[in-house]
Amino acid sequence: MRYAHTNIIAKDWRSLANFYIEVFACKIVPPIRDQSGDWLSKGTGVPNAHLKGAHLLLPGHGKLGPTLEIYQYADMEDLPAIPPNMRGFTHLAFEVDDVAATLQEMEDLGGKRNGEVTSREIEGVGTITFVYARDPEGNLIELQSWKKNEI
Repeated sequence: MRYAHTNIIAKDWRSLANFYIEVFACKIVPPIRDQSGDWLSKGTGVPNAHLKGAHLLLPGHGKLGPTLEIYQYADMEDLPAIPPNMRGFTHLAFEVDDVAATLQEMEDLGGKRNGEVTSREIEGVGTITFVYARDPEGNLIELQSWKKNEI
């Protein structure tokens, strides 16, 4: 068994994909998808489903690592921004070298902060520095950096 991908449905898949490419060094895994048909409607349960988008290779896992699938349906429903404490899937997490610098880069490219950069020692593990932020379409992202305890 192997984890494959996480999907984000976007208002503008190209713009959101570019954000993840710029901030997190993701790379497009060809081909660009433009899919529709009875098979897609049956599998998704969405009548007359038509979607476009791409898979982005996530950093740090090699050429066969998991992907972030960013798609845009021709017919979509909108959803209010999900708060961090809502039941169900809430955020993606990226381990970064510098939380504050990555947060600034996110903001420069249309993202928004959701919390404040915070550090805390976790006994037996090390010190985590983290913050929750949002991509340009409002999806939650956790930025984290660890200073691990010496063993």
